[in-house]
Amino acid sequence: MTKLINILSTKKLLPNQKQDILDANISLIDEDFIETKIKNFELSKVNNNLIFTSQNAVQSILEHPKCDELKSKNVFSVGMKTKDLLTENGFNVIAYTGYASDLAEIISLIYSNESFTFFSGNLRRDVLPETLKENGITFNEIEVYETNITSKKITNKLDGILFFSPSAVESYLKLNAIKDEMCFCIGETTAEALENKKVKNIIIADKPSVENVIYEVIEHYNN
Repeated sequence: MTKLINILSTKKLLPNQKQDILDANISLIDEDFIETKIKNFELSKVNNNLIFTSQNAVQSILEHPKCDELKSKNVFSVGMKTKDLLTENGFNVIAYTGYASDLAEIISLIYSNESFTFFSGNLRRDVLPETLKENGITFNEIEVYETNITSKKITNKLDGILFFSPSAVESYLKLNAIKDEMCFCIGETTAEALENKKVKNIIIADKPSVENVIYEVIEHYNN
């Protein structure tokens, strides 16, 4: 009899995503280890170009009464899903990358004479604003959502854990330890958060999406 594999997703998955895992004979627990909520913010002093590094920031802007006024501006974004959400809602995305560090590099090399407004969250990483600052690029930042840590104690014995952000890593480790579980990460920044805690067993998805993380899980355990 083959041993049942038990994994935890640190984010609630969609029904079809769960089904893919269950179809691979893997047992799943999914819990939200972080939650995001939209903040009240003013859309004053917005520069000529917009930067989004998450879908949460896009959702916040879409709910703002002055959202349509921004659609004439060029947009720079991180992540395919963020780009798709922007495009579907009538924004003109002229550059997008998988990681904030790559986007910061493109802006610094090609668009250094432009001005930018970065729509961010309270736990955003420093890499993008610091690179823009170092290169003397005109930008301001508007915080449009906040991420809250919602830690949970997991008592089940786990074989693998799925992480989708550095914040989720922080949240999980508040009440739980990682021993020899395999950690599946959506991208390099999430993996770095684990490496900083001396975690060794890490697999990073080829592309930063939930679907690709699930693909890695199924590949790993079915081989």
